[in-house]
Amino acid sequence: MQTGHVFRAWGRILQGYAPALSIEITRECPLRCPGCYAYEPNHLGGEVTLRQLSDFRGDELVERVLRLVEELRPLHVSLVGGDPLVRYRELERIVPLLVSRGIHVQVVTSAFRPLPASWRRLPRLTVVVSIDGLEEEHNRRRAPATYERILKNIEDSRITVHCTITRQMASRAGSLEQFLRFWSDRPQIRRVWFSVFTPQRGAEAAERLTPGERKQVVEELLRLRPLFPKLDMAPSALRQFLTPPSSPDACIFAKTTRTVSADLSTPVTPCQLGGDPDCSECGCVAAMGLAAVGAYKVGGMISAGALFHLSHRIGGLVASRRKQRQPREEFIQIGAAAPAGTAGARPGA
Repeated sequence: MQTGHVFRAWGRILQGYAPALSIEITRECPLRCPGCYAYEPNHLGGEVTLRQLSDFRGDELVERVLRLVEELRPLHVSLVGGDPLVRYRELERIVPLLVSRGIHVQVVTSAFRPLPASWRRLPRLTVVVSIDGLEEEHNRRRAPATYERILKNIEDSRITVHCTITRQMASRAGSLEQFLRFWSDRPQIRRVWFSVFTPQRGAEAAERLTPGERKQVVEELLRLRPLFPKLDMAPSALRQFLTPPSSPDACIFAKTTRTVSADLSTPVTPCQLGGDPDCSECGCVAAMGLAAVGAYKVGGMISAGALFHLSHRIGGLVASRRKQRQPREEFIQIGAAAPAGTAGARPGA
């Protein structure tokens, strides 16, 4: 993380904006992966599911995404789903437009279809391909986005591999090393990230790790990190998996990222996972990375996290005042645009 990025994000927070925006750009996905948080019944709070929302396509999708970005002023935009490549024609327009505005863009996909070759030349773009474990397990969970298909579809690309570690993968001896060796050897791979499966509170999930398995996973990744340079996770971030933020209010990632669903208006709360995630077992790689940054002592005295939470409260006050001014400003603009002789006229005047 570069110093300039930190200061720009800090400025956005003080102005009452979330520096990151995550958009579920479509409700559609050709996969039916077990444990997918986006299609859990309570992902959007329980009253409606992702598949029941309206979504957009064509010019309307492009225009609505750009309008949302203009309104929320993020520095970083993640395009997720569903699978964003369902809307690949629109993405081929949206991504370059966002990049041209100086925004860092991340596209998270299963790579079930070829990635646009033009994306390789774009700055500030990260394409993240989700791969769940070794070939046999992944193909069973994520068909039709099989290993064979992914390898073909990323042939002319440069990507980041993201793997969510499930109990099935954690219980198989040597699986993390095998996974890293397979993907690190490929020139298309820039880096590899791992998350740990995050369960919903009170839910029983076959993917859920025991505390002992989670500890073993962290120890194994710490051992493997110097052996595989493409494993792009700092030791401090890896250790955060053992003591994740206690709640969304304590999570820097949850408080700096605004997430909207496929109708581009329904919020996803309390974080990108939606529903009621069990924060005591959070395994989100982004949350762990920012928690590690938050633990850093500025000047050896106060933590960066404490400074962030203070800044977030200040930004909340600024945003509140901005909302209070908005109706007045809109009234003035409407009045200024009204035909001569009508602006500010009283009834019967």
